[in-house]
Amino acid sequence: MTSAEPYRGLAGPAGEPGADVPPDAAAACQPVGPVGDPDTWDWPRDATSFPDNAPLQALMLSATKLMGAYGQDSVRAAGLKLSLAGLGVLRILMSEDGLKASEVADRAWSSPGTLTSVVNTLVRDGFVERRPDATDRRVVRLYITDQGRGVITYYVSRAATWWRKAFDFVDSDDEAVVRRFFIQMISHLSQLMREERGA
Repeated sequence: MTSAEPYRGLAGPAGEPGADVPPDAAAACQPVGPVGDPDTWDWPRDATSFPDNAPLQALMLSATKLMGAYGQDSVRAAGLKLSLAGLGVLRILMSEDGLKASEVADRAWSSPGTLTSVVNTLVRDGFVERRPDATDRRVVRLYITDQGRGVITYYVSRAATWWRKAFDFVDSDDEAVVRRFFIQMISHLSQLMREERGA
């Protein structure tokens, strides 16, 4: 299955893939903008050949998936046996050590269950330590170890070239526009997630 194919037929007629999607949900999954009937949308087989009027969410989801795969390749190229999620946790703890797992999950836009699995691996490999809170022994806090700091420093130095190549197609005149779009999107989606989660 290509990264585009999961969207095929989201709002299909009765008896087809999207038939059990509630009307409101189906409408939310339809292409953004005047792009025609979603039932006849011709999704590409290759995620790199989207038409110019493809819906924004399909483009972003495909770009995100490709970015994740590219990022994981950069980790392997650096000779590390870590996930991008693990590196993300280490990055968060580098900026503020001693957070609770729930705080790390919130900052990583992750579920508590997923975060627990990632942290278990980081603890096992010596990159993170769990310690009881000094004032409330029921609370456990996460601390990055020297080894964890070393991994982040090493990865950043090794992967810098990879990430420069990932964005070297962006014209310098367009960079400010692209940067503003991503900052606005991150802010907007973060707010939507907080609202959905009742924060």
